[in-house]
Amino acid sequence: MRLRQNKVAVASGLFLIVMFGLCFVAAWFTGDPNQQELTHKFAAPGSGHPLGTDQMGRDLFSRILFGGQISLLVGLVATSVAFVIGISYGAISGYVGGRTDAVMMRIVDTLYAIPFLVLVILLQEVLSSSAGEAAGWLVKKWSFPEETTFRFANILPLFIAIGALGWLTLARITRSQVLSLKQQEFAQAAVSLGLSPRRILFRHIIPNTLGPAIVYVTLTIPSFIMYEATLSFLGLGIKAPNSSWGVLIKDGANYMETQPMLLIFPGLFFTATLFALNFLGDGLRDALDPKAAKD
Repeated sequence: MRLRQNKVAVASGLFLIVMFGLCFVAAWFTGDPNQQELTHKFAAPGSGHPLGTDQMGRDLFSRILFGGQISLLVGLVATSVAFVIGISYGAISGYVGGRTDAVMMRIVDTLYAIPFLVLVILLQEVLSSSAGEAAGWLVKKWSFPEETTFRFANILPLFIAIGALGWLTLARITRSQVLSLKQQEFAQAAVSLGLSPRRILFRHIIPNTLGPAIVYVTLTIPSFIMYEATLSFLGLGIKAPNSSWGVLIKDGANYMETQPMLLIFPGLFFTATLFALNFLGDGLRDALDPKAAKD
């Protein structure tokens, strides 16, 4: 009910629903985003091409929607990976305590000291070779569709690399919550009943940490999408012929003086989605605030 009172958050949620519908449903009815028509390159927006075409004669609207699939999946999949690792790691560290907690938090501090993008680039390069070999084996051994398999193998390392290294802050948030919750009456009662530490942690304590975690996750998705866009802009992210909003912005920047629409249109989709995710995250934070519940 409190979330519905925040009209900006509600509007942002509706916008995101529409964006997901466009990228994951409507995109399949817009044609092949990689089909080239060199005789129609830099075509102006029209009935055949709602947003015009790029330097290779490819439909820009189709490429934006299919690129949105990659960008949104990076945010969702990487955030899911970070969510699972961060919640589990932080909860175990806070509940066990003692030397185990000290060692686990020093590992987090060490990873914090290394630039995030450097770690992502290194891990992605390590995973890319393995993913390529696995894709080739699946195509050869099990006759998986070649184009789809290699497309997935191209983007999977980026998903894993960002998610596997983006859990540090969430682990700290969860640990601080667990340190407080394990001293409360319901946790002490569970101990008195003889429940196992694993059951207490995963059935009673962790569910009570999910409120702040969900809020943090909604604010993390935009940052992960930004990381993907940054890597793609630098040529270290999604590989051709796949596209993402970062790739399209990079390509558009090369023609920003002569064909500014190639930069403006993907930039608008990218910016609007990030704003919507941030506004929704702010709304969830206010709605789940215990102090607000008492007002």
